[in-house]
Amino acid sequence: MLKIALYTQKKDKETERYIQRFLEVLERKKLSIFLFNEMQESFNFHKSYQAFRTKQDLQENGIDYFFSFGGDGTILSTLNLIQNLEIPIIGVNLGRLGFLASFTQESVLENLDQILAGEMNFSRRSVIEIQAENIDCPYALNDVTITRKEITSMITVEAEIDGEFLSFFWGDGLIVATPTGSTAYSLSCGGPIIEPNNDNFSLTPIAPHNLNMRPIILKDNVEIKLKVSSRVPKYFLGLDSRLYHMNTENELILRKADFSFCIVFPKETNFYETLRQKLLWGNDKRN
Repeated sequence: MLKIALYTQKKDKETERYIQRFLEVLERKKLSIFLFNEMQESFNFHKSYQAFRTKQDLQENGIDYFFSFGGDGTILSTLNLIQNLEIPIIGVNLGRLGFLASFTQESVLENLDQILAGEMNFSRRSVIEIQAENIDCPYALNDVTITRKEITSMITVEAEIDGEFLSFFWGDGLIVATPTGSTAYSLSCGGPIIEPNNDNFSLTPIAPHNLNMRPIILKDNVEIKLKVSSRVPKYFLGLDSRLYHMNTENELILRKADFSFCIVFPKETNFYETLRQKLLWGNDKRN
């Protein structure tokens, strides 16, 4: 019997009604169902289900598929739970943009049998692992972001690649992004779009003080060492949607994790078509 985990961060009535409908479909298929513990507490479902709270719970119960209900931010938050278990994630888009949450509410139900039979596209995405003090989950699917805490002065980020000095980045901060994260914050800061199957990281400066500083693309088998200096002894470190307050004396070491994050996409999904749809490429009256 397949074991299915359901997860969401949303707590509204519309989400509750849809997930109740989804649960009824799963029950008819005689599947073993596990709900994120907070869903049991937030929603008034018709019956109670087995619950999970941590990565250990998922591992001990041998979960086969993990359904995430929300947007891309919800999928990013699942990394904190799944980490290196490599359980396939099916993102059901209840949000807005959705580069990762690629199934609509109806399409996931229409294609559920094919999903559970493994007849979809499985995209394995690279993950950044960070070595730093006081980090509870040292992984990022999209990006690792260093930003200033004091809004009136810039910070300096010193970067080394495999022990070789790269440069000082003066400005508001620095983004280290995976190909998955290249269409997120890095893109907003002028970073390059990287097709998901590439083995690269990109370093994108945030509002650089020296205007000749430009993003750089690196092979993802390197070790990136970063050190921050600032007028104040603190700065912000972002790992996807998780934010940490860091001391400037703490050195950061980034490398590619030894596992991947598996996302399930419909067979007809095409990355370039997604770019055209989400970023409105070619959406011009002249065309």
